[in-house]
Parts: sequence; structure tokens; C-alpha cells
Amino acid sequence: MKQSRAMSLVESVANVAVGYGVAVVTQILIFPVFGLHTTLAQNLKMGAIFTVLCGAPHNTVYAERMIMRSLWRP
Repeated sequence: MKQSRAMSLVESVANVAVGYGVAVVTQILIFPVFGLHTTLAQNLKMGAIFTVLCGAPHNTVYAERMIMRSLWRP
């Protein structure tokens, strides 16, 4: 069964939200171990940066896949 575009979008948004949450919680727990003390606002901002940077390669792969599908349709 093929996934609809709407459900694909929902899945992508959920994946990004979970990844962002994991990044922020990890920073809150791990940074103090290394003597780094940050505020919640700083952790939220850094989490956003990490999420964008980590998501960029996935977006380019998705774009490449869509281009290849459009070029190689039988």
C-alpha cells in the first residue's frame, strides 16, 4: 500500500519533532557532564540548529529521489 502525500508529511513532521526533542534533552543531560552550563533558551536554539543541519542531507536525498522518479517514469 502506497503512503499518501499527507501521511508522508505527517510522518516527516513527527520525525523532526522527535529528533528535536531528543537533541534538546540530550544537551540538557550531557552538557553539564562536560562543564557546559546553558539555559533552556540556549538549548532550544542549539537544538534547532542541530535539527536543521542534520535534516539537510535528508532533504537533498528526497529531492534527488523525486527528480529521478520524474526522469525515469516508464
